Amino acid sequence: MASLYPSGDEKFSASPPQFGKAAATTGIPVSSSAPLQQYNTESSHTKTHLQTKTRVPWSTGLCDCFSDWRNCCITCWCPCVTFGQIAEIVDKGSSSCGINGALYTLIACVIGCPCCYSCFYRSKMRQQYMLKKHPCGDCLVHCFCEYCALCQEYRELKTRGYDLSIGWHGNMEKQNREVAMTPIPPVVEEGMSR
Repeated sequence: MASLYPSGDEKFSASPPQFGKAAATTGIPVSSSAPLQQYNTESSHTKTHLQTKTRVPWSTGLCDCFSDWRNCCITCWCPCVTFGQIAEIVDKGSSSCGINGALYTLIACVIGCPCCYSCFYRSKMRQQYMLKKHPCGDCLVHCFCEYCALCQEYRELKTRGYDLSIGWHGNMEKQNREVAMTPIPPVVEEGMSR
């Protein structure tokens, strides 16, 4: 009969004592991890499947350029500035506004078609924020409506709370200051009660 209190050898085994069986303790779990792996694979597949289905629409339309006059004028006369600001936020500060704007200008001067560069940032932005392809593919939107596409991307980031004029690092500092200044409610501990 098995004892409820383990002997010296049973104290350090990896599995609980088996009552009524003579079980060898090897330190290897008895259950197989295959069902767990299958469950994890299925759940990750389900999450991926749900993410592709739950795309949200853009906050403003492609042709709503005049809703932000200031940005519309800057984009019309100097699209490299708007593109640089968008690219810095989409890249999460890994590249600067100036470098992206200069590269955009260089491509515009050499090739004459900067949309071949800017359309990749639209795709990247759509993936980050789960935005729908609207009204058509990213490259087509940038090829035929470059300025409207840049204005729409700018407005989308602005709607999501970014101040594009201060860049990625400025937005992170601003966010950290707001979090630090948020008052924390005091914790009230209850005393003894009858």
